Amino acid sequence: MRARTHRAESPLRIEIVANHEDLSRRAERHVLSALRRKPDLLLGVATGATPARTYERLVARASAASGPFRRLRVLGLDEWLGLPAGHPATCETYIRERILGPLRIPRSRFHGFRAASARPPAEALRLSRWLERHGPIDLCLLGLGRNGHLLMNEPADALRPRAHVATLAESTRRHSMLTGVRLAPRRGLTFGVAEVLRSRNILLLVSGRHKRRALARMLEGTVSTSCPASFLWLHPDVTVLCDRAAAPVPRKGHSRRRGR
Repeated sequence: MRARTHRAESPLRIEIVANHEDLSRRAERHVLSALRRKPDLLLGVATGATPARTYERLVARASAASGPFRRLRVLGLDEWLGLPAGHPATCETYIRERILGPLRIPRSRFHGFRAASARPPAEALRLSRWLERHGPIDLCLLGLGRNGHLLMNEPADALRPRAHVATLAESTRRHSMLTGVRLAPRRGLTFGVAEVLRSRNILLLVSGRHKRRALARMLEGTVSTSCPASFLWLHPDVTVLCDRAAAPVPRKGHSRRRGR
């Protein structure tokens, strides 16, 4: 099925597809297109259930032709703080198992937060400085939190611009990645909103009816710290890929057209 594209007053694009598989297929194409333009692409990667199938499709593509990934650089965008190194629930383990290992990306081309860091503020500063030297992110692949969070930037009175130690909302601590973890982390390490907005291109993946309310809130057209994802309205090149289950009901005066 071809995607339906909604253009609002800003460059933000909303593409609605039938289901999660179609979403993953289009996300895969988006990543490969960016790699063709820049073989040493710096890809910022989110973790969780929504992007998992996209990574599977990229790995399948690599099995057929590994060329596109020979110079790819990968950046982990956030991490659960306090889990032991190598713990199966860490974002780094997720990235290693689903991206780095299957695509044969060496350690030298991956950077991410250390979950077991003994000095979390220093760890956040380390990644922020690394991004200053080696960035910006070329393609930032994001998910949307049920409460509208962006990475681990939770709704609050104010948001941090740079990488920092974040206090996690209760809903975030119930994330599927933490299922089975006896004591879910209360804090995380995450890049800040300003660092996300410096990305050259942003792709937001939203799947499932449980994300509909958060996406509708984000698409209201106002920017508020109570919905950190709404700050994506300030970026000049954002594509929102969502499936029908997550798509909010169109508002009056907002038309949709079929994408190419």
